[in-house]
Amino acid sequence: MTTKQTTSAAQLLVQCLENEGVEYIFGIPGEENIAVMDALLDSPIKFILTRHEQAAAFMADVYGRLTGKAGVCMSTLGPGATNLVTGVADGNMDRAPMVAIAGQGSTTRMHKESHQILDLVNLFEPITKYSTQIRMPEIVPEVVRKAFKFAQAEKPGAAFIDFPENIADMDVGSVVPLKVQSAPVPCAARGKCKQAAEIIANAEVPIILAGNGVIRHDASEALIEFAENINAPVATTFMAKGVIPSSHYLSLGTVGLKAHDLVAFGIDEADLVICIGYDMVEYDPAYWNLNHDKKIIHIDGSPAEVDTNYIVEAGVIGNLKDSMARIGAQCECDPSPAMKKLCKKISKELNAHAEDFAYPIKPQKIIYDIRQCLEPEDVVISDVGAHKMWMARMFQAERPNTCIISNGFASMGIALPGAIAAKLVYPDRNILAVCGDGGFMMNNQEVETAVRLGLNITILMFNDNKLGLIEWHQLREYGRKSNVDVGNPDFIKFAESFGAKGYKVEKAEDLQSVLTTAMNDGCVSLVDCPVDYSENMKLTERLKSLKSIEDEQ
Repeated sequence: MTTKQTTSAAQLLVQCLENEGVEYIFGIPGEENIAVMDALLDSPIKFILTRHEQAAAFMADVYGRLTGKAGVCMSTLGPGATNLVTGVADGNMDRAPMVAIAGQGSTTRMHKESHQILDLVNLFEPITKYSTQIRMPEIVPEVVRKAFKFAQAEKPGAAFIDFPENIADMDVGSVVPLKVQSAPVPCAARGKCKQAAEIIANAEVPIILAGNGVIRHDASEALIEFAENINAPVATTFMAKGVIPSSHYLSLGTVGLKAHDLVAFGIDEADLVICIGYDMVEYDPAYWNLNHDKKIIHIDGSPAEVDTNYIVEAGVIGNLKDSMARIGAQCECDPSPAMKKLCKKISKELNAHAEDFAYPIKPQKIIYDIRQCLEPEDVVISDVGAHKMWMARMFQAERPNTCIISNGFASMGIALPGAIAAKLVYPDRNILAVCGDGGFMMNNQEVETAVRLGLNITILMFNDNKLGLIEWHQLREYGRKSNVDVGNPDFIKFAESFGAKGYKVEKAEDLQSVLTTAMNDGCVSLVDCPVDYSENMKLTERLKSLKSIEDEQ
């Protein structure tokens, strides 16, 4: 007598993930997700065991941003699930497609006080686009398909699935995964494109503000062609760095500093701001349209957010490539002499510290040297801290998605986990995690994960033995610092204790050679680089003194 083969809900969940094209699941196993872990043994999906669930969520976050496919992370119930929260919130606010799955206690004990039980669906609901619990085994395909549909929508984000352990073990009979399908982003209305073209044609000084949506729509080349057609300079948000090469004659660089930077003067000069794929969560329009004197064109796949400082003259909602092509074909503008001058000033500043060999090393010099050591397609993952502001402002990205910055939720600790995910996506590219000592210490345990996976990634640490960004804000606001100094380990010994290599930069002249050596090691390498953050307040004071483009020589 033969025993009938049955399929459990956990096995069906894994089949559904395979059906969605999932390559990796980042996470940590626990008692309440062991049925899924067992099912993964018979799956081509690779489980990446991390050392903390927050890091797993960051890996899924960055995987989603780089590929456009939902990254997947998994934890057990209770504390495992709560450890996912920061990374999931980061992915959701940074518009990264990702799906988080957590084990849960049996439904037979969820009606009462019980060990490690939390209402995870309500916990994740405010930080995701979709949060649900699998309450019956036969609904697994619908839940998984819906989670990925929400996560990978035109404006992507995070989805969460709560999977009780007793449901995971139930038989699902003949239930199978659902067909994967998604609707294409429709083209914008013809009349809206014409209206936008007319507004642009009548503008005296138009400027383009490009956001992360340009990357999500794979519309970088279309943006460059559009900018050239209408002779308008392009400023990008932090997360859109590289959508126009920094070396392009129309590139103004990056906006996002609250201080009035050079790029902000470009927006001051403009009478029309053409916002393309712009997410105001990155750079509040109050910083650039406080007086409500700018005409605004909103070109995106989704309608504009309601904001008193973002009243749209024309909204062009649809496929970005198509919208820009049709608008650009209907209008032409003369280049603004003031904008051309500003582009040259910004380009000059980006290279001003090439021969500055002061030690500890100035952040401008570190960033200049990073650029010299990387190919245009190599990927930098920036953590959050003072170095992030310098990276966003001065790193010259030449390709989209080659400088990954968290700027919606802006969470410290993302760089090292993000670099691990980036190396899995791009095994043939150099991957550089740029951290402060504060951000690195928040997920430093993932050095072991990278070593165990045999990854060739490099960690460059801006080391100042303090929380430099917070000190910067404190000095700017109150003229004194409060509780920002820290004690650090010997980072070289720390790296070596995990089987990685460690380097200390002893003088500025050595940085490029040390970085190059580290990236060619074929393993995990950490470069400890002392940084002179007295430059932070010098920048603040210089920007305060600027009153016009002409002030900056």
